[in-house]
Amino acid sequence: MQTGPSLCCTLDNIPLISKCGALPPESCWFSLLCSAGSFVVMLIGLLRYAQVIHRQQNSLLNMLGLCTGWLCAAGLIVVGNFQVDFAKVLHYVGAGLAFPTSLLFVCVQTVLTYRLAKTHADFIAAHLRLTLSLLALVTLILSGVFFMQESYALQHAAAVCEWLFVIVILLFYGSFCFEFRFISADTLVVLMQKGEPHPCQNDCKLVSPTGPSLD
Repeated sequence: MQTGPSLCCTLDNIPLISKCGALPPESCWFSLLCSAGSFVVMLIGLLRYAQVIHRQQNSLLNMLGLCTGWLCAAGLIVVGNFQVDFAKVLHYVGAGLAFPTSLLFVCVQTVLTYRLAKTHADFIAAHLRLTLSLLALVTLILSGVFFMQESYALQHAAAVCEWLFVIVILLFYGSFCFEFRFISADTLVVLMQKGEPHPCQNDCKLVSPTGPSLD
């Protein structure tokens, strides 16, 4: 009150949306959600890894997708459990691990989707993931550029882009519902066979209705 009305309702007094919920009990819910989300990310990455093997074969690209997904999960745990106001270095280390690896994960999965695409619906899913990957790339770049600026308005813009990036990544994960509808026990068996192709894949022999196999 003594310094005048210039400090009231100014942009400098508005907290960044990335810092909202830094104190209990909101921070507890944020940590819980990040931990649960990390588990879901690991599970989705593992199921996708097994499904790609089941539909085609194991490859370095598929292994890269699994590794990047799990690194993203590890970074998400660090981000959720070390708040920026109390452990800034660890929080930024987790963010620096989670954001780039999540972008790399969606890019790898987009390439794998195009490689496995055979039907019209598969190509629609691939095009959708390509669009989401490009949106994730743009929002992440803008977030990084704005974050490096000293302007408080640009800091807010960086936070907005950061959360837009998260939303795009979540939509990408939701797109796996197209493939996960066809997960069966055979898909899970692949994980116990050390990545060996399942005998009922596309490269198996064709069996004639009359009995003898057709090589």
